[in-house]
Amino acid sequence: MAEFRIAHDQVGREAVVVVSAPDESTRLVVAQRGATLLSWQASGLGRPVELTDGYHDEAELLAQDGVRNGLLAPFPNRIADGRYRFDGREHDLLPGRRPPRAEVYHGFARSALFELASAEASPRGARLVFRSAEIRPGRYPGYPFSIDLEVVYLFSGNEIDIEVRATNTGEHPAPYAAGWHPYFRLAGVIDDLTLQIPADTLIRTDRALIPLPARDAFVALDDHPSMDFRQPRQLGAAVIDACFGDLRPGPTGRAETVLRDSAAGSELRVWQLAGYMHVFTGDTLARDRRHSIALEPVETITNAFNRAEFASALRIHPGRRRRFRFGVSYRPTTSGELPDWDHAGRRVRRSGR
Repeated sequence: MAEFRIAHDQVGREAVVVVSAPDESTRLVVAQRGATLLSWQASGLGRPVELTDGYHDEAELLAQDGVRNGLLAPFPNRIADGRYRFDGREHDLLPGRRPPRAEVYHGFARSALFELASAEASPRGARLVFRSAEIRPGRYPGYPFSIDLEVVYLFSGNEIDIEVRATNTGEHPAPYAAGWHPYFRLAGVIDDLTLQIPADTLIRTDRALIPLPARDAFVALDDHPSMDFRQPRQLGAAVIDACFGDLRPGPTGRAETVLRDSAAGSELRVWQLAGYMHVFTGDTLARDRRHSIALEPVETITNAFNRAEFASALRIHPGRRRRFRFGVSYRPTTSGELPDWDHAGRRVRRSGR
């Protein structure tokens, strides 16, 4: 039985890894910069279907506009005013910058260089492992910590399983959280799509999209019906840039946010084992606004570095490792098969969910 193929290529001067099925029905392209997913074509409707809205070329990847499909570490989303306090010390991510100061977005990993540490193929998929040791004291202002990152992609054609692993290689505890910022598409625009989010809580923010202080940030969706997607709802003209919490896991232990194209009978299920779901309808993107929607699994809410209730969850002690696992599956009409690699690199035999 023929195996998936793994090839090396370039987008401009940027190195990429291409994984494709033996019959070319599915294809994955990952840039080594940021271990960033550039393209995912899955098998559906009798032909490969592009399911992400990633960077089109080298210039977009380097510019990072929209943070398309970026992996987020050592923090997701924003840090208010670019400042935070950790273990009694003030840190400034924008040293020397005078007001007005913009928030710092989505960490440093998305533009860091990763090496391809291993790449293995089987008849049912592929396993890619990317590693980076770029987060070091003095490299990024305001983050004087040493973090090794490892990103594991398990690709089975109609499903992507991702795990981000972070190890504190320094001598002191470090604040850290991860996330993913993928943009998904099922139709020409998102207005006709249906969204379902298994969340009971909405994170309430100020005008700068920074969560309100303490418990004021957490409100029941029963009190905000316009943002309640616990039952499937058509997006229509809804403008969303919000975080949802208290995610309810399904029978498999995964919390699944579901995007459906009812007309075509297809759906995407973005799953995560923990954390929060941030949703952005792409209304301020530089190109192709509302042609895709960002469904972002994140470990913490925005500005968690400045919130006492997250202090313990953020802390990684020297020599310790943190893992955050999530993924997405595509179902044209039925569920696809799971990969036959686990995260320890062992072969397993599994059927579809």
